[in-house]
Amino acid sequence: MDEVVTDDQRAVLEQTAKFAAKECPIARLRDGIHREPDFRTRYWRQGAELGWFSMLVAESLGGGSASDNGVVDATLIAGKLGAALQPGPFVATNVTAYALAAAGSDEQKERLIPALLSGEASAVWAATGSCGGAPDAGVWATPTQSGYELQGHKSLVQDIGWASWMLVTAASADGPVQFVIPVDADGVTTRKKRSLDLTRDLADVEFTGTRVRRSDMVGEPDSAGRLVSRQLALASVLTAAQTAGAMAVGLDRTVQYAKDRIAFGRPIGSFQAIKHLLVDSSLSLELGQSVVMAAADSLGRDDESGDQAASMAKALVGDAGIDIASNCTQVFGGIGLTWEHDQHLYVRRVTTDAEMFGDPVWHRERVCQLGGI
Repeated sequence: MDEVVTDDQRAVLEQTAKFAAKECPIARLRDGIHREPDFRTRYWRQGAELGWFSMLVAESLGGGSASDNGVVDATLIAGKLGAALQPGPFVATNVTAYALAAAGSDEQKERLIPALLSGEASAVWAATGSCGGAPDAGVWATPTQSGYELQGHKSLVQDIGWASWMLVTAASADGPVQFVIPVDADGVTTRKKRSLDLTRDLADVEFTGTRVRRSDMVGEPDSAGRLVSRQLALASVLTAAQTAGAMAVGLDRTVQYAKDRIAFGRPIGSFQAIKHLLVDSSLSLELGQSVVMAAADSLGRDDESGDQAASMAKALVGDAGIDIASNCTQVFGGIGLTWEHDQHLYVRRVTTDAEMFGDPVWHRERVCQLGGI
Protein backbone atom coordinates (compact mmCIF):
# COMPACT_ATOMS: atom_id res chain seq x y z
CA MET A 1 0.00 0.00 0.00
CA ASP A 2 2.95 2.33 0.46
CA GLU A 3 4.90 1.44 -2.70
CA VAL A 4 4.06 4.75 -4.41
CA VAL A 5 4.33 7.49 -1.82
CA THR A 6 5.86 10.93 -1.53
CA ASP A 7 8.96 11.60 0.52
CA ASP A 8 6.86 13.27 3.23
CA GLN A 9 4.48 10.32 3.39
CA ARG A 10 7.38 7.87 3.51
CA ALA A 11 8.95 9.74 6.41
CA VAL A 12 5.73 9.52 8.45
CA LEU A 13 5.29 5.84 7.60
CA GLU A 14 8.85 4.98 8.58
CA GLN A 15 8.56 6.82 11.88
CA THR A 16 5.24 5.11 12.61
CA ALA A 17 6.70 1.68 11.91
CA LYS A 18 9.74 2.36 14.11
CA PHE A 19 7.55 3.72 16.90
CA ALA A 20 5.25 0.68 16.85
CA ALA A 21 8.18 -1.75 16.83
CA LYS A 22 9.81 0.00 19.78
CA GLU A 23 6.87 0.96 21.99
CA CYS A 24 4.31 -1.75 21.32
CA PRO A 25 5.72 -4.91 19.70
CA ILE A 26 3.61 -8.05 19.67
CA ALA A 27 5.50 -9.47 22.65
CA ARG A 28 4.36 -6.53 24.79
CA LEU A 29 0.81 -6.83 23.49
CA ARG A 30 0.79 -10.45 24.65
CA ASP A 31 1.73 -9.18 28.11
CA GLY A 32 -1.23 -6.78 28.11
CA ILE A 33 0.77 -3.55 27.99
CA HIS A 34 -2.08 -1.89 26.06
CA ARG A 35 -4.34 -2.15 29.12
CA GLU A 36 -2.07 -0.10 31.37
CA PRO A 37 -3.26 3.53 31.79
CA ASP A 38 0.25 5.01 31.84
CA PHE A 39 1.14 3.23 28.61
CA ARG A 40 -2.05 4.39 26.91
CA THR A 41 -1.42 8.03 27.82
CA ARG A 42 2.19 7.99 26.65
CA TYR A 43 1.50 5.97 23.51
CA TRP A 44 -1.38 8.17 22.37
CA ARG A 45 0.50 11.42 22.85
CA GLN A 46 3.53 10.11 20.99
CA GLY A 47 1.27 8.93 18.17
CA ALA A 48 -0.22 12.40 17.99
CA GLU A 49 3.27 13.86 17.62
CA LEU A 50 3.61 11.76 14.47
CA GLY A 51 0.45 13.35 13.08
CA TRP A 52 -1.86 10.36 13.43
CA PHE A 53 -4.97 12.38 14.26
CA SER A 54 -4.51 15.57 12.25
CA MET A 55 -4.89 14.29 8.70
CA LEU A 56 -8.65 14.74 8.35
CA VAL A 57 -8.72 18.19 9.94
CA ALA A 58 -8.04 21.44 8.08
CA GLU A 59 -4.89 23.42 8.80
CA SER A 60 -7.01 26.34 9.95
CA LEU A 61 -8.15 24.16 12.87
CA GLY A 62 -4.68 22.89 13.71
CA GLY A 63 -4.69 19.84 11.46
CA GLY A 64 -2.73 19.03 8.34
CA SER A 65 -1.50 16.08 6.32
CA ALA A 66 1.64 14.95 4.52
CA SER A 67 0.06 15.45 1.08
CA ASP A 68 -2.92 17.19 -0.48
CA ASN A 69 -5.08 14.14 0.23
CA GLY A 70 -5.46 13.62 3.95
CA VAL A 71 -7.61 10.51 3.57
CA VAL A 72 -4.85 8.75 1.64
CA ASP A 73 -2.33 9.76 4.30
CA ALA A 74 -4.56 8.44 7.09
CA THR A 75 -5.12 5.23 5.14
CA LEU A 76 -1.39 4.65 4.75
CA ILE A 77 -0.89 5.16 8.49
CA ALA A 78 -3.77 2.79 9.24
CA GLY A 79 -2.05 0.15 7.13
CA LYS A 80 1.15 0.46 9.16
CA LEU A 81 -0.75 0.26 12.44
CA GLY A 82 -2.66 -2.78 11.26
CA ALA A 83 0.56 -4.47 10.16
CA ALA A 84 1.88 -4.17 13.73
CA LEU A 85 -1.50 -5.11 15.30
CA GLN A 86 -1.52 -1.84 17.22
CA PRO A 87 -4.20 -1.12 19.84
CA GLY A 88 -6.24 2.02 20.47
CA PRO A 89 -9.17 3.81 18.79
CA PHE A 90 -7.20 5.24 15.85
CA VAL A 91 -10.14 4.99 13.44
CA ALA A 92 -12.75 6.40 15.80
CA THR A 93 -10.57 9.29 16.96
CA ASN A 94 -9.95 10.33 13.36
CA VAL A 95 -13.63 10.00 12.49
CA THR A 96 -14.65 12.09 15.51
CA ALA A 97 -12.06 14.76 14.73
CA TYR A 98 -13.36 14.89 11.16
CA ALA A 99 -16.99 15.18 12.29
CA LEU A 100 -16.19 18.02 14.69
CA ALA A 101 -14.13 19.84 12.07
CA ALA A 102 -16.87 19.44 9.48
CA ALA A 103 -19.97 20.22 11.54
CA GLY A 104 -19.06 20.98 15.14
CA SER A 105 -19.93 24.24 16.84
CA ASP A 106 -17.28 26.89 17.39
CA GLU A 107 -17.18 25.91 21.06
CA GLN A 108 -16.68 22.23 20.22
CA LYS A 109 -13.94 23.02 17.73
CA GLU A 110 -12.13 25.19 20.24
CA ARG A 111 -12.48 22.80 23.16
CA LEU A 112 -12.28 19.31 21.68
CA ILE A 113 -10.30 19.35 18.43
CA PRO A 114 -7.00 20.56 19.96
CA ALA A 115 -7.20 17.84 22.62
CA LEU A 116 -7.81 15.14 20.01
CA LEU A 117 -5.05 16.34 17.69
CA SER A 118 -2.50 16.58 20.51
CA GLY A 119 -3.30 13.15 21.91
CA GLU A 120 -4.41 14.64 25.23
CA ALA A 121 -7.76 12.95 24.61
CA SER A 122 -9.13 10.22 22.38
CA ALA A 123 -12.63 9.39 21.22
CA VAL A 124 -14.76 6.41 20.26
CA TRP A 125 -17.68 6.24 17.85
CA ALA A 126 -20.82 4.45 19.05
CA ALA A 127 -22.11 3.52 15.62
CA THR A 128 -23.12 -0.14 15.62
CA GLY A 129 -26.50 -1.26 16.87
CA SER A 130 -26.94 -4.60 18.62
CA CYS A 131 -28.13 -6.13 15.33
CA GLY A 132 -25.85 -4.14 13.04
CA GLY A 133 -27.46 -1.90 10.46
CA ALA A 134 -26.93 1.78 9.71
CA PRO A 135 -24.84 3.89 12.12
CA ASP A 136 -27.93 5.50 13.64
CA ALA A 137 -29.51 2.14 14.48
CA GLY A 138 -29.87 0.99 18.06
CA VAL A 139 -30.36 4.34 19.81
CA TRP A 140 -33.37 6.67 19.59
CA ALA A 141 -33.13 10.38 20.42
CA THR A 142 -36.26 12.07 21.80
CA PRO A 143 -36.35 15.90 21.97
CA THR A 144 -36.60 17.53 25.39
CA GLN A 145 -36.77 21.17 26.47
CA SER A 146 -32.99 21.45 26.78
CA GLY A 147 -31.82 18.92 24.19
CA TYR A 148 -32.48 15.22 23.70
CA GLU A 149 -32.89 12.03 25.67
CA LEU A 150 -31.09 8.91 24.38
CA GLN A 151 -32.48 5.43 24.80
CA GLY A 152 -30.99 2.25 23.36
CA HIS A 153 -27.89 0.18 22.89
CA LYS A 154 -24.67 0.20 20.84
CA SER A 155 -22.20 -2.64 20.44
CA LEU A 156 -18.66 -3.24 19.17
CA VAL A 157 -17.43 0.06 20.61
CA GLN A 158 -13.66 -0.35 20.41
CA ASP A 159 -11.23 0.57 23.17
CA ILE A 160 -13.63 2.80 25.11
CA GLY A 161 -11.26 2.47 28.06
CA TRP A 162 -8.81 4.69 26.17
CA ALA A 163 -11.34 7.41 25.43
CA SER A 164 -12.46 10.63 27.04
CA TRP A 165 -15.26 11.35 24.58
CA MET A 166 -17.84 9.38 22.66
CA LEU A 167 -19.48 10.33 19.38
CA VAL A 168 -23.01 8.88 19.49
CA THR A 169 -25.05 8.52 16.31
CA ALA A 170 -28.77 8.06 16.94
CA ALA A 171 -32.03 8.01 15.06
CA SER A 172 -34.75 10.62 15.60
CA ALA A 173 -38.04 11.70 14.09
CA ASP A 174 -36.10 14.26 12.04
CA GLY A 175 -33.43 11.84 10.84
CA PRO A 176 -29.96 10.94 12.15
CA VAL A 177 -28.56 13.09 14.95
CA GLN A 178 -25.13 13.04 16.59
CA PHE A 179 -23.74 14.11 19.93
CA VAL A 180 -20.30 14.23 21.54
CA ILE A 181 -20.52 13.36 25.22
CA PRO A 182 -18.12 12.16 27.95
CA VAL A 183 -17.79 8.39 28.01
CA ASP A 184 -18.85 8.42 31.68
CA ALA A 185 -21.91 10.65 31.23
CA ASP A 186 -24.96 10.03 33.43
CA GLY A 187 -27.21 7.38 31.97
CA VAL A 188 -24.38 5.65 30.07
CA THR A 189 -23.49 2.09 31.09
CA THR A 190 -20.49 0.34 29.57
CA ARG A 191 -20.10 -3.44 29.66
CA LYS A 192 -16.83 -4.91 28.47
CA LYS A 193 -17.25 -7.82 26.07
CA ARG A 194 -15.01 -10.83 25.65
CA SER A 195 -13.25 -9.95 22.41
CA LEU A 196 -11.84 -12.36 19.84
CA ASP A 197 -9.08 -9.79 19.18
CA LEU A 198 -6.71 -9.97 22.16
CA THR A 199 -4.97 -6.72 21.19
CA ARG A 200 -8.10 -4.57 21.50
CA ASP A 201 -11.10 -4.31 23.82
CA LEU A 202 -14.73 -4.15 22.74
CA ALA A 203 -17.73 -3.03 24.76
CA ASP A 204 -21.50 -2.73 24.73
CA VAL A 205 -22.83 0.71 25.64
CA GLU A 206 -26.33 1.16 27.06
CA PHE A 207 -28.12 4.52 27.01
CA THR A 208 -30.87 4.66 29.63
CA GLY A 209 -32.60 8.02 29.54
CA THR A 210 -29.28 9.73 28.84
CA ARG A 211 -29.80 13.49 28.76
CA VAL A 212 -27.73 15.44 26.26
CA ARG A 213 -27.76 19.17 25.64
CA ARG A 214 -28.37 20.76 22.30
CA SER A 215 -24.85 22.17 22.57
CA ASP A 216 -23.58 18.56 22.52
CA MET A 217 -25.04 18.07 19.05
CA VAL A 218 -22.70 17.78 16.07
CA GLY A 219 -24.39 19.30 13.03
CA GLU A 220 -28.12 19.59 12.47
CA PRO A 221 -30.71 16.85 11.85
CA ASP A 222 -31.46 18.07 8.33
CA SER A 223 -27.82 17.67 7.28
CA ALA A 224 -26.49 14.98 9.61
CA GLY A 225 -27.36 12.15 7.23
CA ARG A 226 -24.69 13.11 4.73
CA LEU A 227 -22.13 13.64 7.49
CA VAL A 228 -22.85 10.20 8.99
CA SER A 229 -22.51 8.59 5.57
CA ARG A 230 -19.13 10.24 5.11
CA GLN A 231 -18.00 9.12 8.58
CA LEU A 232 -19.00 5.56 7.79
CA ALA A 233 -17.03 5.66 4.54
CA LEU A 234 -13.94 6.95 6.33
CA ALA A 235 -14.23 4.38 9.10
CA SER A 236 -14.70 1.61 6.53
CA VAL A 237 -11.64 2.58 4.51
CA LEU A 238 -9.39 3.04 7.55
CA THR A 239 -10.53 -0.29 9.03
CA ALA A 240 -10.01 -2.04 5.69
CA ALA A 241 -6.53 -0.50 5.52
CA GLN A 242 -5.71 -1.91 8.94
CA THR A 243 -6.88 -5.32 7.75
CA ALA A 244 -4.80 -5.06 4.59
CA GLY A 245 -1.75 -4.18 6.67
CA ALA A 246 -2.24 -7.25 8.85
CA MET A 247 -2.87 -9.39 5.76
CA ALA A 248 0.39 -8.25 4.16
CA VAL A 249 2.55 -9.02 7.19
CA GLY A 250 0.81 -12.34 7.79
CA LEU A 251 1.38 -13.40 4.19
CA ASP A 252 5.02 -12.26 4.18
CA ARG A 253 5.69 -14.30 7.31
CA THR A 254 4.01 -17.31 5.74
CA VAL A 255 5.98 -17.09 2.50
CA GLN A 256 9.21 -16.92 4.48
CA TYR A 257 8.17 -19.95 6.51
CA ALA A 258 7.38 -21.85 3.30
CA LYS A 259 10.94 -21.13 2.14
CA ASP A 260 12.54 -22.16 5.44
CA ARG A 261 10.47 -25.21 6.38
CA ILE A 262 11.97 -28.39 4.95
CA ALA A 263 9.89 -31.52 4.35
CA PHE A 264 10.88 -34.57 2.33
CA GLY A 265 14.22 -32.91 1.64
CA ARG A 266 12.89 -29.69 0.10
CA PRO A 267 11.22 -26.42 1.16
CA ILE A 268 7.47 -26.85 1.48
CA GLY A 269 7.04 -23.76 -0.68
CA SER A 270 8.25 -25.79 -3.64
CA PHE A 271 5.20 -28.06 -3.50
CA GLN A 272 2.58 -27.14 -6.06
CA ALA A 273 -0.37 -27.11 -3.66
CA ILE A 274 1.33 -24.58 -1.38
CA LYS A 275 2.55 -22.52 -4.35
CA HIS A 276 -1.01 -22.18 -5.61
CA LEU A 277 -2.33 -21.32 -2.15
CA LEU A 278 0.23 -18.56 -1.68
CA VAL A 279 -0.19 -17.18 -5.19
CA ASP A 280 -3.96 -16.96 -4.75
CA SER A 281 -3.44 -15.23 -1.42
CA SER A 282 -0.98 -12.78 -2.94
CA LEU A 283 -3.44 -11.92 -5.70
CA SER A 284 -6.22 -11.33 -3.16
CA LEU A 285 -3.91 -9.11 -1.13
CA GLU A 286 -2.92 -6.99 -4.13
CA LEU A 287 -6.55 -6.60 -5.14
CA GLY A 288 -7.55 -5.63 -1.61
CA GLN A 289 -4.79 -3.06 -1.27
CA SER A 290 -5.66 -1.54 -4.64
CA VAL A 291 -9.35 -1.23 -3.80
CA VAL A 292 -8.58 0.35 -0.43
CA MET A 293 -6.25 2.96 -1.91
CA ALA A 294 -8.69 3.72 -4.73
CA ALA A 295 -11.47 4.29 -2.19
CA ALA A 296 -9.20 6.51 -0.06
CA ASP A 297 -8.26 8.58 -3.10
CA SER A 298 -11.90 8.94 -4.07
CA LEU A 299 -12.93 10.05 -0.58
CA GLY A 300 -10.02 12.46 -0.32
CA ARG A 301 -11.04 14.11 -3.59
CA ASP A 302 -14.66 14.23 -2.38
CA ASP A 303 -15.69 12.18 -5.40
CA GLU A 304 -19.40 11.35 -5.59
CA SER A 305 -18.54 7.65 -5.82
CA GLY A 306 -16.48 7.73 -2.61
CA ASP A 307 -19.11 6.18 -0.33
CA GLN A 308 -19.73 3.31 -2.73
CA ALA A 309 -16.00 2.72 -3.20
CA ALA A 310 -15.53 2.62 0.58
CA SER A 311 -18.18 -0.07 1.01
CA MET A 312 -16.64 -2.05 -1.86
CA ALA A 313 -13.29 -1.95 -0.10
CA LYS A 314 -14.76 -2.93 3.28
CA ALA A 315 -16.68 -5.85 1.80
CA LEU A 316 -13.84 -7.18 -0.35
CA VAL A 317 -11.10 -6.85 2.27
CA GLY A 318 -13.32 -8.17 5.04
CA ASP A 319 -13.77 -11.47 3.20
CA ALA A 320 -10.26 -11.61 1.71
CA GLY A 321 -8.61 -11.02 5.07
CA ILE A 322 -10.26 -14.07 6.60
CA ASP A 323 -9.47 -16.20 3.54
CA ILE A 324 -5.81 -15.19 3.54
CA ALA A 325 -5.47 -15.76 7.28
CA SER A 326 -6.97 -19.22 6.86
CA ASN A 327 -4.59 -20.02 3.99
CA CYS A 328 -1.60 -18.88 6.02
CA THR A 329 -2.65 -21.03 8.95
CA GLN A 330 -2.81 -24.05 6.62
CA VAL A 331 0.75 -23.41 5.45
CA PHE A 332 2.05 -23.11 9.00
CA GLY A 333 0.31 -26.35 9.88
CA GLY A 334 0.05 -27.43 13.50
CA ILE A 335 2.45 -24.79 14.80
CA GLY A 336 0.18 -22.06 13.44
CA LEU A 337 -2.57 -23.24 15.78
CA THR A 338 -0.51 -22.95 18.94
CA TRP A 339 -0.88 -20.18 21.51
CA GLU A 340 2.84 -19.37 21.36
CA HIS A 341 2.79 -18.66 17.61
CA ASP A 342 1.67 -15.19 16.48
CA GLN A 343 -0.53 -16.48 13.65
CA HIS A 344 -3.66 -16.65 15.78
CA LEU A 345 -3.27 -12.95 16.64
CA TYR A 346 -3.48 -12.05 12.94
CA VAL A 347 -6.47 -14.34 12.47
CA ARG A 348 -8.20 -12.67 15.42
CA ARG A 349 -7.48 -9.17 14.14
CA VAL A 350 -8.72 -9.61 10.56
CA THR A 351 -11.80 -11.52 11.72
CA THR A 352 -12.74 -8.77 14.16
CA ASP A 353 -12.04 -6.02 11.62
CA ALA A 354 -14.45 -7.69 9.21
CA GLU A 355 -17.30 -7.02 11.66
CA MET A 356 -16.40 -3.44 12.57
CA PHE A 357 -18.57 -0.68 11.05
CA GLY A 358 -20.59 -3.18 9.04
CA ASP A 359 -19.72 -6.70 7.92
CA PRO A 360 -19.09 -7.66 4.26
CA VAL A 361 -22.69 -8.74 3.68
CA TRP A 362 -24.05 -5.41 4.94
CA HIS A 363 -21.59 -3.42 2.84
CA ARG A 364 -22.39 -5.39 -0.32
CA GLU A 365 -26.02 -4.48 0.19
CA ARG A 366 -25.00 -0.87 0.73
CA VAL A 367 -23.05 -0.88 -2.54
CA CYS A 368 -26.24 -1.96 -4.31
CA GLN A 369 -28.32 0.72 -2.59
CA LEU A 370 -25.84 3.49 -3.34
CA GLY A 371 -25.62 2.35 -6.95
CA GLY A 372 -29.37 2.36 -7.33
CA ILE A 373 -29.51 -1.39 -7.97
